[in-house]
Amino acid sequence: MAKWMVYTKKADFRGISEACGISPVLARVIRNRDVIGIEATRRFLGGTISDLWSPRLLPDMEKAVGILCEKIKGGASVRVIGDYDVDGICASYILMSALSACGACADVVLPDRVKDGYGMNVRMAEDAAEDGTGVILTCDNGIAAGEAVLAARKAGICVIVTDHHEVPFEEDEDGKKKYILPPADAVVDPKVRNPETGEMDYPFPDICGAVVAWKLADLLLEKLIPQKRSGILEQLLPFCALATVCDVMPLADENRILVREGLRRIPDTANIGLKSLLLVNGLEEKSITTYHAGFVIGPCLNATGRLDNAERALALFMEDDPGRALRSAQKLRELNDSRKSLTEQGVEQALELVGRQNLLDYRILVIFLPDCHESLAGIIAGRIRERFSRPVFVLTRTEDGMVKGSGRSIEAYDMFASMTEVKDLFCRFGGHKMAAGLSMKEENIPALQRCLEEKSTLREEDLTDVIHIDMELPPSLWTIDMVEELKLLEPCGTDNPRPMFAARGVKLRSVKVMGKGKNVLGFDAADSDGRNLSLTMFREAGLFREQLAAARGGREWSALLRGHAEVPVSMIYYPEINEWRGRKSIRFVVKDLHF
Repeated sequence: MAKWMVYTKKADFRGISEACGISPVLARVIRNRDVIGIEATRRFLGGTISDLWSPRLLPDMEKAVGILCEKIKGGASVRVIGDYDVDGICASYILMSALSACGACADVVLPDRVKDGYGMNVRMAEDAAEDGTGVILTCDNGIAAGEAVLAARKAGICVIVTDHHEVPFEEDEDGKKKYILPPADAVVDPKVRNPETGEMDYPFPDICGAVVAWKLADLLLEKLIPQKRSGILEQLLPFCALATVCDVMPLADENRILVREGLRRIPDTANIGLKSLLLVNGLEEKSITTYHAGFVIGPCLNATGRLDNAERALALFMEDDPGRALRSAQKLRELNDSRKSLTEQGVEQALELVGRQNLLDYRILVIFLPDCHESLAGIIAGRIRERFSRPVFVLTRTEDGMVKGSGRSIEAYDMFASMTEVKDLFCRFGGHKMAAGLSMKEENIPALQRCLEEKSTLREEDLTDVIHIDMELPPSLWTIDMVEELKLLEPCGTDNPRPMFAARGVKLRSVKVMGKGKNVLGFDAADSDGRNLSLTMFREAGLFREQLAAARGGREWSALLRGHAEVPVSMIYYPEINEWRGRKSIRFVVKDLHF
């Protein structure tokens, strides 16, 4: 069962409420997001583009832009090297748009996931030299590409790295970390540390690669075509929003502003390719939310990098013919449908393996699916992590006999740091606290499982899913206006989750099973004062029935189906507006129940 934890953070909620024009309930919820004080609350609620951190605060940013300006004016060609996920695609598009507007001779290369692996490699450096490239400009990669950067520099190519991933490091015998930067002409990464203080200078390091690219574009446009700067930057905001959501960046600080402003502009985008993606997914007349970005649009872009080539998605954004754009967008959607089917097969195989090999005896799961498409390893790892609340690596065999894999972690486990402790087992690896990629020899898989387990400091309580509750609040106290006010929290996502509330003394009276997979439960219920409640819960009927029988016996389920039950529960829920034929009512969505 999930562990329930109620936030107990303190503040002058009434004072914040009065100063910011919000209810004390909303003031408490915002404080639970580690937003402290009246001014920070105001910025959280109404921050604008003018509140973003200056691009000049990023390490080497002014140096990088100075080099680019000089090279562009001198007629040198620029090659952008991106990545095959949404962040890399959007970052590449942002840089190409800015470079083109500045009159640069520029092209772009995205790695093939299967042939090239993640990020810039030596072959790409050699290809750039053969093509006479003057400058390589990376985005969403490069911080760990020291060998490739060195190869490019030896070939006489200027290299500017823009990235947002963790800087590789080595530890000495005393546990002191030595950070290793690639030998580039400039390295722009918010996670680069000040050599004197050992700390990151950028005020909010958790931005994605596309936002780093957007900030570089900001300064570049300011120096070369200042009169067009604001218009171009505004057109590129939707791509910052898509990348931030799809790269699962925390929706706090400036990310919150960028996502809110970027999503708001998507329906009116002038980009023909993005418009086509909206059209084929039935979103052309809708307000775009983080759900649409992360679970509808983003997967279509990611599918190209997984089952085809990510340059197809980038070409869609650069397309100027509506007919071709629509056909390309439809192809992206078809690829994503195929990806979904293959993912479900992979998840089923992984679950079967977990049971057959007793992998739950370990705190870190290493799952080898030799025949799985290597591009799906990360998605499958994420699904298994959600199921068992523990770090997961999914590995698959490649065409050259090696093994590639992806990992997805939990809050209590720093995946990148843990992999660094066993780095001798890998041919190549990289990532950050919550996700990572790797390549290794197949013979090292047992050693990986053993060594990760031996070095792990995870406790049993770390492997229990935790649901954080904003406050205990009886459902009967909610009004339409209070529920509408919760929209001020949007966009919701990582580090700014949908608010959750707790209620005790609720009685379930009847149940209706809905959904194709019988995974939606509708309850008629009553609160502790006998007021009627409409509850919805997304849980498989069979699983709920088993949990109910274990807690209350086998007869309660049939009584609920007949509408003659009174099953007492405590619940975690969130309210939402249900509108039917112009009339609004409040529906309560149940996140979890304790009988």
